Amino acid sequence: MKRITLIVGLVALAAAFAAPSAGAMGKPRIAALQVGLAAKGLYGGTIDGLWGPMTERAVRRLQRRARIAVDGVPGPRTRRALGALGRHPLGSRVLRPGNVGWDVSITQFMLAWHGFPSGTFDGGFGPRTERAARRFQRWARIGVDGRPGPVTFRALRGPLPRARISLSRPVGIGVTDRFGPRGRRFHTGLDFPVGWNTRVAAARSGRVVAASWTTGGYGRLVIVYHGYGMTSYYAHLRRILVGVGQRVWRGTTVGLVGSSGNSTGPHLHFELRRRGASLNPLPALR
Repeated sequence: MKRITLIVGLVALAAAFAAPSAGAMGKPRIAALQVGLAAKGLYGGTIDGLWGPMTERAVRRLQRRARIAVDGVPGPRTRRALGALGRHPLGSRVLRPGNVGWDVSITQFMLAWHGFPSGTFDGGFGPRTERAARRFQRWARIGVDGRPGPVTFRALRGPLPRARISLSRPVGIGVTDRFGPRGRRFHTGLDFPVGWNTRVAAARSGRVVAASWTTGGYGRLVIVYHGYGMTSYYAHLRRILVGVGQRVWRGTTVGLVGSSGNSTGPHLHFELRRRGASLNPLPALR
């Protein structure tokens, strides 16, 4: 009977840590585990919320270091071995600047997937996380105070923002880096690895609302508003070929590919936003 109970428990645990479907958000609690393991120098992979061999090996190393049962299962004792980053379940407190913990890591991960990344996933509630929380609260039309509590957590458990429009590919090539976690940060768009001076086309008709050099690593950037609260971003351009207020059509050339801003080589960084929230453009591309 004990053997059956153990097997049932292990099956339930495996289901809880199962990977989501491709392109979906990983498990926030696994992301929090990975943040804690990375802080201990035991995990060097992507903070993606996906349970895999690298995460399991890191858990076993932590257990061995903490001299607890080495079974690769991140139970309560393993959580305690993470120290401050293993404490405070989500919802156990209202988050404020200076807080560190499991709940902060989960909040950072969920904010990023809802389109409001706060920089590095580190489990520390600093100014960038507070700003991301305020932006999300404003987007979700809930009280804006930058202090995530029950109402904010409930909103973060809701569905991720999705595109309400269809888009054409801005360049005729496949994607390399996709929307989602990248290392210990979050990539808010798609990268197209095209050469210098490749023409970049508007993905849909709309009006240009920005066309200039910008801060934040985008370099030369064009932003087109398409209605329905939707905007598309074309970043790292070498040259901009449209102006603010100009009406563009699907396929209109808005600029030429370059490597301006925070970029290591020529490519197009393409984003889609809905009322300011970054969302995955890939399902909208036709």
